[in-house]
Amino acid sequence: MQKTMRTRALGNAGAQSTAQRKGAGTLSERPANTGSNLEPVPWPVARISRRAANRVWAGHPWVYQSDVEDLVAEPGKEGIAPGSLIRVMDERGAPLGTAMYSDASLISLRMVSLELIGQRSEFLELVRHRLRRAVQMRLDGLQKLRGTNACRLVFGEADELPGIVADRYGDLVILQLLTQGTHVADVRGLAVDVLRAMLEPETILERPDARILELEQMSAPSTEPLYVRNVGRPILATIFELNGLRFHFDANAGQKTGAFLDQRENYMAAESYAHGRALDVCTYQGGFALHLARRCAQVTGVDASRVALEVAEKNLNENRHQLSGQGSGVEWIEANAFDLLRDWSDAGEMFDTIVLDPPAFAKSKRAVDGALRGYKEMNLRALKMLRAGGRLITCSCSHHVPLVEFQAVVAVAASDAGKRVRLLETRGAALDHPAILTIPETQYLKCLICEVD
Repeated sequence: MQKTMRTRALGNAGAQSTAQRKGAGTLSERPANTGSNLEPVPWPVARISRRAANRVWAGHPWVYQSDVEDLVAEPGKEGIAPGSLIRVMDERGAPLGTAMYSDASLISLRMVSLELIGQRSEFLELVRHRLRRAVQMRLDGLQKLRGTNACRLVFGEADELPGIVADRYGDLVILQLLTQGTHVADVRGLAVDVLRAMLEPETILERPDARILELEQMSAPSTEPLYVRNVGRPILATIFELNGLRFHFDANAGQKTGAFLDQRENYMAAESYAHGRALDVCTYQGGFALHLARRCAQVTGVDASRVALEVAEKNLNENRHQLSGQGSGVEWIEANAFDLLRDWSDAGEMFDTIVLDPPAFAKSKRAVDGALRGYKEMNLRALKMLRAGGRLITCSCSHHVPLVEFQAVVAVAASDAGKRVRLLETRGAALDHPAILTIPETQYLKCLICEVD
């Protein structure tokens, strides 16, 4: 939905002179027939509300559509092209920096620099530098790990690269370009050059997010690989290692980019606490379940997706040699998590370790209340099924549900279950998914490890 931009007079001359000193150009009253009151300048300009400007100065890179008060195109152009670099001003006309513009998303502007970028080549060089920095950080981290050759290479805003995500699965690299400003040929080519030079992978493939394509009104990219080391023989499926376990990966199937790399460190933590009979709810392809099975003789993995469980079985067969009892005590059940937990808790089933790792219940702020009810029900049922001394590993990947609210929901569930629950650890995403303090959305994953008396 297109928003009607509000117009109003700019602030005092002092603010304008500040803009001039910083090379931003002067903003004054625009001719009446343009529908805005910003003066034509040789680059697109957006003026944003004081609220949005304060958020930008505080370190958050997003400006919502509702906070854009004026837009002005370059002279001779009737509008601003989707994905354009645009200079951002506060309500007084003082420069705030440069952003990528979207004419479709509720996030109209994504800041890429607090400086004023004058040339496309300058922007591309900035992207190149940040890509190299992000990838090198992950390579340095992988060198310290044993039995792991998969990680997130680039994490969007957390790496100052809005709209760019890249994951490595062994010799396969998956790239996602998720905004109008990055879903373009020069950024795509630059990303491939950096990833190819630094990683020397077998294949680089762009795998779009269908929901994001719709929200940003972008066309789907080619399904052909962006790079193949051995021309004519692209590798689109592989087996990667995570914490010494082997997992199948198919670039043309699965959720997200195929595996949940953000849980890598939580998998290890859960394994260290696990004992006895274990249950992994929303197991997907068996990530938590197989880690638990290195310590537990009986492990049940539950998921609503038969396809995901078929991959979990393949992963089980890859790892039997290092699992308790050769993995003979691992079983998969296709079921709705809520239905199964209700039925089993009512029937008196008991476990020593339970993992809850559901998909994001709240994909918008409007969905938060329903998400909290879902978390409450799931944790309540799990707590009823835990023996004294049992361990609950409960997760939320909904960034709209902050840690304090998630922890409060688990506390209410514990009270209703009549259980005394001790919080042993509060965890987040793996280190290759860095959390930026001024960008709460990067702190989306919560993992509570609890002991039940």
